[in-house]
Amino acid sequence: MSKTTTIARIRPDGKVVEILADGSERCFPDMPMRPMTEAEVSAAAASDPDALPMTPEELSSARRVPRSKTIRRALGLSQEEFAGRFHIPLGTLRDWEQERCEPDQTARAYLTVIARDPEGVQRALGGIRAPSL
Repeated sequence: MSKTTTIARIRPDGKVVEILADGSERCFPDMPMRPMTEAEVSAAAASDPDALPMTPEELSSARRVPRSKTIRRALGLSQEEFAGRFHIPLGTLRDWEQERCEPDQTARAYLTVIARDPEGVQRALGGIRAPSL
């Protein structure tokens, strides 16, 4: 069995073209896309065994993303930046995110405050020196 690789590109005008060996382009045959109705989309999704909605039991047993990771990603910070900015030991943050341990009640409250007003926390910590990482 022989294998071939086709290189394609979408031009700015929206046309899909094949890039030939000499660098020239050849338009693919236009294949009209048939838009699906919402009912057709729902039926197609329901017929795919890999895309079925989760049952309440499956949802309750699903692995949760640690809150610290969610907050950190929402702020667009690396672990090092988040830990330094909010004076959390880097190892502790990594342990929380890798679920080796969970934040205690005080740490959960602190994470809630960070999530609600990260700039306010930074202002409040402005005069406090961050621990060395």
